Amino acid sequence: MPRTRTPRRWRATLAAALAVGLTATACSGAGGGSSDDGTAITVLMVGNPQMEDLAKITAENFTADTGITVRFTILPENELRDRVTQDVATQGGQYDVATIGAYEAPIWAQNGWLHELSSYADADSGYDKADLLGPAVASLSGADGKLYAAPFYGESSFLMYNRELFAAAGLTMPERPTWQQVADFAARLDDKQAGVAGICLRGLPGWGELFAPLTTVVNTFGGTWFEQDWTPKVNAPEFTAATKFYVDLLRAHGQPGAPQSGFTECLNTFGQGKAAMWYDATSAAGTLEDPNSSTVAGKVGYAYAPVDKTDSAGWLWVWALAMPKTTKNADAAWQFISWATGKEYERLVGATLGWSRVPAGKRQSTYEIPEYRDSAAAFADITLKSIQEADPVNPGVQPRPALGVQFVGIPEFADLGTKVSQEVSAAIAGQVSVDKALADGQRLAEEAAARHR
Repeated sequence: MPRTRTPRRWRATLAAALAVGLTATACSGAGGGSSDDGTAITVLMVGNPQMEDLAKITAENFTADTGITVRFTILPENELRDRVTQDVATQGGQYDVATIGAYEAPIWAQNGWLHELSSYADADSGYDKADLLGPAVASLSGADGKLYAAPFYGESSFLMYNRELFAAAGLTMPERPTWQQVADFAARLDDKQAGVAGICLRGLPGWGELFAPLTTVVNTFGGTWFEQDWTPKVNAPEFTAATKFYVDLLRAHGQPGAPQSGFTECLNTFGQGKAAMWYDATSAAGTLEDPNSSTVAGKVGYAYAPVDKTDSAGWLWVWALAMPKTTKNADAAWQFISWATGKEYERLVGATLGWSRVPAGKRQSTYEIPEYRDSAAAFADITLKSIQEADPVNPGVQPRPALGVQFVGIPEFADLGTKVSQEVSAAIAGQVSVDKALADGQRLAEEAAARHR
């Protein structure tokens, strides 16, 4: 399959959009300190299945080979974002390696908070940086064109559905469904007596939780957080229509406890057969196809992200391993990063844990491994194509002032998106109206926009 080439305009836009500082209040975080002798490193990671797999196999493989002990701290996504920001932004120095994403990497590189990794990767003869997928590299590079985090896995988003439930109801999922079709399916398949929701969607507050899927709905409904001149559009008709659609769909046919459901909760719900559909990250497929952790393994169908006014709607995200500038164990930290994000690691995971659990979406070579292609036949091609189709420059129907599909690539968005998500989550819970939630969001967006006009 052809490798996606990243247009130069991405990087030019990246430099302009992210050339501002990110501030954070000083706050101490938990976790072990780094040792000075380089024989032990501390690693802070998000608690997704792929990272938990990494923690499981490190001692018997990486440590056994190198003698470097790795002390992991693994946290849920929202807690991880708070902890890593507190430590890196305040130069706390508690972690030698930290999980960050496509949102943080360019901003933190601009602030001088991270070691650049291009020189390490170029000097590492076995790393093969050229094998990394273009969107992953672009998402994690600074304005200087250097890599500031190494991709652990990449993802877009797609619609997962239970083929057995669809067949029993006589329904057929299109390859590229519309959101209206999804809503109609959810109404048909919702079976509260049997404990099966029509659809599972994130409702947990957080710019990277609720607003990851919701912003893609906003994009395809014709909305945007900001117009190109930084005019906020949070309470515009298109943004409002998308949010009301999402909230109404969840309230009518979503899973119980939707306001507290994030990626992990929906993974469990759908993986236990308690939802007919789930729109979320492509990276979920590996866990769903593992019979040791999923009751729907072999029963899941995959369709492209639902659309309304756009041809595609999938997001673009990379979870990556970065090295804070404060580390005292840079060489040991790179050895771990190189091992965990290298080509041989993916073969190790496939051979020891199962090929469906390979952290894919970052290297072209992954899709050339016969065992992986066989195991991931149901979702590998649609995952790769969804990543290639995602366009962080033009993800909607109008020009944008900053990069990002499911986020806005400015420092203020973490706070803005999280605060608005809290209001929308309250709307899902029936505590406030969507109009009230977005009116408050518009005022917050005005404050953020004022810093960029």
